[in-house]
Amino acid sequence: MNANTDDAAELFSSTARDLPTDRHQFHKERLMAQIHDMRQAEESPAPAKVRRFRMPRLAIALPAMAAAVAAAVVAGVVTNGGSGVRDGGVATGPALTTTLGTPTTKGVPQLLDQIALAAAEAPRPTVEPGQFIYIESKTADTFVRTVDDKSSLASHELHRRQVWDSADGTQGWLIDPAVNDSSEGETLSLPDELGNTPTAHLGAPSYDYLTKLPTDPDALLAKIYKETKGQGNTPDQQAFSTIGDLLNESYPPAELYSALFKTAAKIPGVVIVNDAVDAIGRHGVAVARLDETSGQREEWIFDEKTHVFLGGRSVQVKGYTEEGVLIKPGTVTSTSAVITRAIVDGIKQTPSQAG
Repeated sequence: MNANTDDAAELFSSTARDLPTDRHQFHKERLMAQIHDMRQAEESPAPAKVRRFRMPRLAIALPAMAAAVAAAVVAGVVTNGGSGVRDGGVATGPALTTTLGTPTTKGVPQLLDQIALAAAEAPRPTVEPGQFIYIESKTADTFVRTVDDKSSLASHELHRRQVWDSADGTQGWLIDPAVNDSSEGETLSLPDELGNTPTAHLGAPSYDYLTKLPTDPDALLAKIYKETKGQGNTPDQQAFSTIGDLLNESYPPAELYSALFKTAAKIPGVVIVNDAVDAIGRHGVAVARLDETSGQREEWIFDEKTHVFLGGRSVQVKGYTEEGVLIKPGTVTSTSAVITRAIVDGIKQTPSQAG
C-alpha cells in the first residue's frame, strides 16, 4: 500500500472519533472502499472497481479523497448538549447499558450446528429479477458527544431503519433518520454520483453476488480471510464480523445461509452467551466473539427454541478510553433487531403493501 492510502486511513482515524456510530460508518464505508480500490489498482494492472455501498454514497474525487472525507467528518461532530437533543433526526440520551452475560466455549459447535439445521429447514424463497429485498430493523448506537470541549457518551434512541436492494444490487433505497437528511430517505441506486456502477463484494454484497459464494465451510472461510485481509483488528475478528454483517442486513440464499453458521464454528475464539437481549427486548442465546483490541464483544442473538436470528449487538466487556472518555464494561455500543426480512416487488414497497 502506498503513502496515499496510508495517509487516507490515518486521516480518517484521527478525525472521525467524535462522529456518532451510524454517521461514522456512513463515511468510513466510503473511505475504506476508496482505499480498497486503490490497493486493487496497486496490486493488479486491471482497472480498479469501485465498491457497491449499502449506505448512500458520498461523491468525492479520488485525488481529494482524504480532505473531503475529513471535512465531512469534522462537520458532522455532535456539539449539542443535554438529554433529548436531536442529532440527524434521532433523539439522543444517556449511553445504553446492559448486564454482561458470562461467555462459555462449551457447546459452541453443537449450537451452531442446530442453528445451521434450522436455517436449512426454514423456507427461503429465491429473489427473482425485478424484485427487491426488504429489511426493516430497529437500531440504536452509542457515541462520544462533545459539548463545549467536554466529551461524554451518549446514545441515539431506538429508531426504525428500512433498506431495499434489488437482486443485482444496482437499485436500492435507505430510510434511516440517523443517516438521512430527509425523512423520505435516500437512493442507493446506481450509477453513483461519479458515474460508476460498482461491483459487489463481501463488504457490500448483492443477492446475485451471494449466490456465487462457495457453500463449503472451509472454502467459504478461506475466501472471507482472503477478501478481508488487512481489515479489522485481527483476521479472526474481521471474519466473524463479516459473517455478522451478512446476517444483519443481507439475504443469503438458503444453502449459503446455513453454511455461514458452519463457517463461524471454524473461527477461533467463538463463544456462547446464554442470555442476551436484542434491541427490542427479546431474550435469546448469543453466538459471540471478543475483540481483544477494542474490548468489545460482538453478539449474534438467536431465539433459544427456534434458533431464528433475532438481531445483533456489540457490548463493551473491557474498559476502553476514547478521546479521554472511558467506555465502561456493560456499555452497549450498538444494537439492532430484525423486524422484517422479505421479498417485495417494488422499491419502497413493504410486505403489507404487497398484500
